[in-house]
Amino acid sequence: MASPAFWDNQEAARKTIEEANHLKSWVHPWAALFRQMTDLAEMAELLEAEPDKGLEADWSRELGQVFGLLDELELRTMLQGADDHRNAILTIHPGAGGLESQDWAEMLVRMYTRWAERHGFEISVLDLQPGEEAGIKSASFEIKGDHVYGYLKAEKGVHRLVRMSPFDSQSRRHTSFASVFVYPEVDDDIEVEIDESDLRVDTYRASGAGGQHVNKTDSAVRITHVPTGIAVACQQERSQHKNRSTAMKMLRAALYERALREQEAEKEALEATKTDIGWGSQIRSYVFAPYTMVSDHRTELKVGDVQGVMDGKLDPFIEAYLKEFGGTAAA
Repeated sequence: MASPAFWDNQEAARKTIEEANHLKSWVHPWAALFRQMTDLAEMAELLEAEPDKGLEADWSRELGQVFGLLDELELRTMLQGADDHRNAILTIHPGAGGLESQDWAEMLVRMYTRWAERHGFEISVLDLQPGEEAGIKSASFEIKGDHVYGYLKAEKGVHRLVRMSPFDSQSRRHTSFASVFVYPEVDDDIEVEIDESDLRVDTYRASGAGGQHVNKTDSAVRITHVPTGIAVACQQERSQHKNRSTAMKMLRAALYERALREQEAEKEALEATKTDIGWGSQIRSYVFAPYTMVSDHRTELKVGDVQGVMDGKLDPFIEAYLKEFGGTAAA
């Protein structure tokens, strides 16, 4: 059996490799950009001495590629927050309004799922509570990938929907709200002290698809941190032990986010920052009727392609947020 020192060395080597790869991910693109710009400068000198339409077309095309790469690198420089490189845990809750808001929350679940898929990120359901008739009561996801938290922190807040309701027999226009919270996934490098006596652990039967097993075992776990009121739940696995382990990871992430907020300018605790899920608190509005428009109220960005946005095309909003607020936390 390997000694503890062996495993410590293995872990240290792993962290060193990860750090080296992280640095390479910054150095290599800049080096490639510098080489491209040098080549373009030499090509420009050649064109000035001997004009050539074909070569000029190649120069223009490559210049456009350089500008595109420069935009990407500029965006990455805005992901300098201490936790921007981490994976993310995303939770969605409907606001008041019953069926309408629950359906809207489910639409947001699909939107973020499609966004993650577009970027090749790994997304897994940690907890999903379906509504009685339609929609969801709550959902929690883990999204893994390069700088996922840095991107998704732009999505924290209340999202507002305006549409002709499919649940209204008179087809009247309805307004619905749902909240989105994003936490950085906490790994073993970060210590978050949790007193077991502060926890209330409840088990219940998992809901949704899963066959007979789902209806016969109390495998789902909900953990409430009594001092703060933060509650998390997981029903991803059939094993109650595994669900408890994942729920504890979610709780650590939420408590870590809370601690960060307390350290920054002595802001209120995390639960106190959760504004009412209703009028006046939304960060973004998605209007389906009488016109189509998605408007971000922090950056003033407006996009007319509502269906595209709902299909996961969120990058313009995320980029606009990062360019305005940089590496700071969501307002």
